[in-house]
Amino acid sequence: MSIPIKTEREAEKMRLACRAASEVLDKVSALVRPGITTGEVDQAAADYIADLGCQSAFLGYRGFPGNICISLNEEVVHGIGGSRRIQYGDIVKLDIGVVKNGWVGDTATTVPVGIIDEKVQRLLTVTENTLDLAIKHAHAGRKLGDLCAAIEDEISANGYTVVREFVGHGVGRKLHEEPQVPNYGRPGTGPKLKAGMTIAIEPMVNMGVAGVRILNDKWTVVTLDGKPSAHFEHTVLVTKDGPEILTWRKKTLLK
Repeated sequence: MSIPIKTEREAEKMRLACRAASEVLDKVSALVRPGITTGEVDQAAADYIADLGCQSAFLGYRGFPGNICISLNEEVVHGIGGSRRIQYGDIVKLDIGVVKNGWVGDTATTVPVGIIDEKVQRLLTVTENTLDLAIKHAHAGRKLGDLCAAIEDEISANGYTVVREFVGHGVGRKLHEEPQVPNYGRPGTGPKLKAGMTIAIEPMVNMGVAGVRILNDKWTVVTLDGKPSAHFEHTVLVTKDGPEILTWRKKTLLK
């Protein structure tokens, strides 16, 4: 398994792509409100991406038809924008991937629409905080398994489950590079993290069972039991001084 190492010049290009992805995510998050369709959100994202001189990293990827992934409530990831209208009390997962000058930025968040159920709010808070916790493990010299195990341990301790079929990943010139970054693992295993690696860390956390299935559209992943799922993601650069969050943005949740 060969994990790409970015030079400082390449890392700077990654910073620019990731900054663009974060900017799009902020703008799209602000659009989410009751009554708007997921297709309208997707089209607005396409416009924002174009305004920044970027392309969608998702559109056409293995045939994916959307500009972004937009997934509601029990939908975990890979939802496609369409005619569905967002409702008050929904949670909306927004996953943004952009290509800028040949480099990819990848980031995601879960947006609550209005005041949501307290139990669902806790799911979002725990998932976002777990992403922060995982990033702290992205140090040169540590094993990837330490980071992955930390996610699963924190999620399990809070009574939730992690999705196992879909994982984080390396990111750079391609949307998906080595290594895979599961949200579960064993400490002390996996490749050693090195300065210059760029990885997308993305907890996908279910309120109920871990199991998922794919809908007839061949893309949208939903929880088996229909309970809500949360998703947060950052692209992180491993440096000799610790992790650098390339897609840094203000936290979605204030709790």
